[in-house]
Amino acid sequence: MTILAAARTETASSRLPGAWTLGLHRGALELKQFFRQRDQVVFTFAFPVVFLFLFASIFTDDVEGAGITASQLYVPAMMAAGIMSTSFQSLGISIAIERDEKVLRRLRGTPMPSAAYFLGKIWLVLVTGLLETAILLLAGTTLYDVDLPSDPGRWFGLAWIFVLGLTACALLGIAISSVPKSGKSASSVVVLPFLVLQFISGVYISIDTIPDWMLNIGALFPLKWMCQGLRGVFLPESARVLEQAGSWEFGRTALVLGAWCVGGLALCLLTFRWKNRRDG
Repeated sequence: MTILAAARTETASSRLPGAWTLGLHRGALELKQFFRQRDQVVFTFAFPVVFLFLFASIFTDDVEGAGITASQLYVPAMMAAGIMSTSFQSLGISIAIERDEKVLRRLRGTPMPSAAYFLGKIWLVLVTGLLETAILLLAGTTLYDVDLPSDPGRWFGLAWIFVLGLTACALLGIAISSVPKSGKSASSVVVLPFLVLQFISGVYISIDTIPDWMLNIGALFPLKWMCQGLRGVFLPESARVLEQAGSWEFGRTALVLGAWCVGGLALCLLTFRWKNRRDG
């Protein structure tokens, strides 16, 4: 009887869906929950667009020697900030809240593989990141005369910058979610470094007006390289003079973003917790 029961258990477990399939279902659930919260949807997608409109409306002059307008300069920068917002900020806050509300603890006690939970989050940030980028690109091309890439190489550049940047920021978001002591403090802990990085990475302020020491700090993190890479995709070659190195540095951008993907994964493995500190 024991052998028969063990055989039945083994047969039942072999029929359970794998982590990839469960991750797809988990991703669909995450997306349903996200789009049901209308205020969160509006805020998430409108925030970068509103800031783009404000800065592009305030700064309308031509950028001297770059062959572009200030409004065109803001479009790729806001796209990079939008990618980081839908990945780093979104995951850092939401996972901290789920941990505080013991959602993670309950999920940990189910047969669902841990990988399925993270795959669900990746599907969420992938879809929302694509939508955010598409909305900002639509605004940039229709309102601020930003040209779409004219050759396959630049489209490929947009693709790998998006994938590497989103992956790196998502992993950092998962890692930083373990820093807040409670769900209530998650917004403050996550938003502050993101806000600082936007100022020193060329999102709100042109690179050529930021002190070198601030740029060097910003260069340690993914956002600066995402901004620079996307400027290289959407702006003319004449705009390279605005960069700190005088070039787009696509190779270095790929290297830094790839390194943050590896480093972010290592941080997740070292720091991620399923329970709050007070729960042991």
